[in-house]
Amino acid sequence: MSYFAAAVVRDDSGWTAAEVSLRGATDIDEVADRLRDVDLEADVSLLFVEADDAYLVILRLDEGEDLRVFGSDSAFAEESRLGSLLVGDLKTSVTGLDGDEEPRPAASGDDESEQPVVDPEADPVGDADLLANLGISAQKLLTLCTHEGMLPADVTAEICEVLGCADEVEELREV
Repeated sequence: MSYFAAAVVRDDSGWTAAEVSLRGATDIDEVADRLRDVDLEADVSLLFVEADDAYLVILRLDEGEDLRVFGSDSAFAEESRLGSLLVGDLKTSVTGLDGDEEPRPAASGDDESEQPVVDPEADPVGDADLLANLGISAQKLLTLCTHEGMLPADVTAEICEVLGCADEVEELREV
């Protein structure tokens, strides 16, 4: 299992990024501690974990508290120890709907261009709304994760572009 884990943290001076090692982590709380260690004073801390060009997990801490987790596919928990560690406890499948959004119908004979909200082969889990107040709605996050041809690195890049920290994460990839 190969993975890339990039933390992006925001404080008064803006976003900074750091690679985070998850080697030896024994539970999700330890992963959260490693994210906190990047910047204890951060207003917002995000950890993007991309695994095997197939799975993306996003963790979020606000002021070091209230861990929120989103996983692009629950199958990641069955594929590896890292997947089990990050998304194994997430039971809530995601539909991508906010309370004020109307359900989008799946593809049907009425309109061939209509696409399902979620790729039927993927089973996103966790809190798809975790980036909503940063400019990425649950629907946008799910669309990015289920768009054909999009790798986890592409999704991370798109999100970071919106957040304003794309250059910082790209520098980590080049090292």
